[in-house]
Amino acid sequence: MSGIVAYGGYVPRYRIRTREIAEMWGEDPDAMEGGLRVESKSVPDEDEDTATISVEAARGALDGAPVDGDDLGAVYVGSESHPYAVKPTATIVGASVGATPLTTAADLEFACKAGTAGIQAALGLVESDRIDYGLAIGADVSQGAPGDALEYSAAAGGAAFVVGDEDVVAEIEDTVSYTSDTPDFWRREGERYPQHGERFTGKPAYFKHTEGASRELMDRLGTSPDDYDHAVFHQPNGKFPARVASSLGFDEEQYETGLLSPEIGNTYSGASLLGLVATLDEAEEGDRVFVASFGSGAGSDAFSLRVRDGIDDRRTALKETFEDVEYIDYAQYAKHKGKIQEE
Repeated sequence: MSGIVAYGGYVPRYRIRTREIAEMWGEDPDAMEGGLRVESKSVPDEDEDTATISVEAARGALDGAPVDGDDLGAVYVGSESHPYAVKPTATIVGASVGATPLTTAADLEFACKAGTAGIQAALGLVESDRIDYGLAIGADVSQGAPGDALEYSAAAGGAAFVVGDEDVVAEIEDTVSYTSDTPDFWRREGERYPQHGERFTGKPAYFKHTEGASRELMDRLGTSPDDYDHAVFHQPNGKFPARVASSLGFDEEQYETGLLSPEIGNTYSGASLLGLVATLDEAEEGDRVFVASFGSGAGSDAFSLRVRDGIDDRRTALKETFEDVEYIDYAQYAKHKGKIQEE
């Protein structure tokens, strides 16, 4: 039995309200907040980046787990905002948790599903007996150009998962991917902010791939939405995951626990994984959890998990950290994000 042995999540304490951004650009605050269903988003501190967020999430996963850093054979960090163009984030994380030298380490990039791709890679190594445990992380300090639609939701945060075949608290029953060359979102080398296909990012990208992976996994397992206690979907906003859940046959009670984007925004590679952290924090032994990530470009990874004994000893109380937040204005936000720079 292989699956999740331990997990951790981290979201910066700073927040900016959607209304603050809308008022800055002369937009209707009610329309922007209601249209996206995002009330606020997380903002990294001035000294936080994907590496520091990944380290925090990794340490949280290993804290109290039956695994030490030197037990890890692989570290994968999925992100579209790695701090270095040439130098892996994964080695920084590995050194920070005492996991070096490693059997393998790599940075992964597939827009917002790079973290779940890391889980699949670690799972394959564990199941082939090449490593005992692997660490997979999805983290981002996502970017949105000033005044662009992305600025209302692009947030910061990350989650880490230790994958192994002993002391498993959430068995991965199966996983499938659904991928195609669909250029709905991109950023070329040297460009500071990503571009997107606006409405094109919806039906042909997010919904087609998320529904495709989800239906294929349930067909393979012979399951239906009724067989799951919880469901987590990639959450670029509060609207898309609710819509795709409904189209697949899941109800609000199943996905509400893991729906974090209305409060913290879109953490990109961390989005579906932070939703899974919040869900596992409340799930009970025997519960089944359905997870589907999405990454522009485009693809979706779907997972079916079964919660096992021992979950009580791994809980992170992620949502409790949301009680200690500090809201900032647009000027502070611009400073935190480095939007104001000298020519």
